[in-house]
Amino acid sequence: MTLKIAVIGAGPSGIYVAEGIKKKLPDTMVDFIERLPTPFGLVRFGVAPDHQGTKKVINQYEKFFDQDGIRLIGNVEVGKDISVQDLQEHYDAVVIANGAREDKRLGIPGEDLDGVYGSAAFVSWYNSHPDYKDLSPIPEHAKSAIVIGNGNVAIDVARILVKSAEEMSDSDLADYTRAAIDKASISDVVIAGRRGPAEASFTPPELRELGKLEHALPVIEGAVIPDELPSHIDTSQPAGRIKGKVLDIFRSFTEMERDGKDKTIHLQFLASPTAFLGEEKVEAVQFERMELNEDGKPTGTGELFDIPADLVVSAIGYYSQPLAGVPFDEKLGRYPNEEGLIQDNLYVVGWGKRGPSGTIPTNRPCSFKTSQIIMDQITANPAKQGGQAIDKLLAEKGCKVTTFADWKAIDAAETKTEARQKIASVDEMLAII
Repeated sequence: MTLKIAVIGAGPSGIYVAEGIKKKLPDTMVDFIERLPTPFGLVRFGVAPDHQGTKKVINQYEKFFDQDGIRLIGNVEVGKDISVQDLQEHYDAVVIANGAREDKRLGIPGEDLDGVYGSAAFVSWYNSHPDYKDLSPIPEHAKSAIVIGNGNVAIDVARILVKSAEEMSDSDLADYTRAAIDKASISDVVIAGRRGPAEASFTPPELRELGKLEHALPVIEGAVIPDELPSHIDTSQPAGRIKGKVLDIFRSFTEMERDGKDKTIHLQFLASPTAFLGEEKVEAVQFERMELNEDGKPTGTGELFDIPADLVVSAIGYYSQPLAGVPFDEKLGRYPNEEGLIQDNLYVVGWGKRGPSGTIPTNRPCSFKTSQIIMDQITANPAKQGGQAIDKLLAEKGCKVTTFADWKAIDAAETKTEARQKIASVDEMLAII
């Protein structure tokens, strides 16, 4: 008997859970219900535009979609055009794989001032996400920016703000983003975090990129780079060894010469934001100076200081989005689950399952575990019609459904020039097909 699976979201986690099932049960029918006309989620809208090597994983995903029994049902929003309960009624299993696209908030004064953005919104803007194409976050003639967070997203944002057009020539950065960055000509970007250099969550490949920028010099602020890792970091574990490499890179930054570079990326450690300052638009961020206790945890000293900024991007994490009728933990921003199982024939994978952690490759084993649980728990029900019933329901509602062939047409339109020019308007996408 053939299993019929619906996956909500056509990004990496959803693709990997379907791949895990198809490998063992090749006759399985999988429908990907995607809110946008375009698939690939985080890879298309989360990976930085100058990381084209990372985006090549899309080539593998396209081969997966070319298999029999795999469909894209695009331009369909679950919770609006169709419900989770509709899918549960007609499929043997439903998998939520819609990621996490809402920004965590700091909850400090001034967070709603003009010029203060979350990284989910800001990254989506420079990656041409249709929801954010009209955001216009960079003020004209802005000279300084602060990025709050000590992870790779913070590095991405800072790097994009200081790279020249020449450095971004092989990226898929949108023309409107390029124009906004050029007009502002930001010369100082602060990456601020409450932890110390050894505790930061940067990874070596991304951090090294800051030392290779043509026009910007990385400078360490607020901390001295230790000669060795502190005792609270376990160097016998992979994470500890990675932090050792990170410290090596920080040391290399302290030895770099400016050599005519007219921009600076300030790596500001031991600084916790306490308020955004300004009347209507942000003018500065107030920080509290932190110190580390013997366990490496940051604690406040009571000393406050301000850093001026024309733009602030908060990169402190993301929340998943609740779906009607599905249990959701508002505090943690994810779906309560047991190894991916939410209830009955409803499952979750990716950031909605475990929170916004890990990279694209780390989603694969996580999704494979859930795929095995689905196969262990679900038996094909001949009474469930799967896509046939959903197609009829969507047609009755007059939904303009897009297919993977339609995506190929959009892809062809975007790649007419040497550098991809993403189409950020859903209406323009639909006009193509």
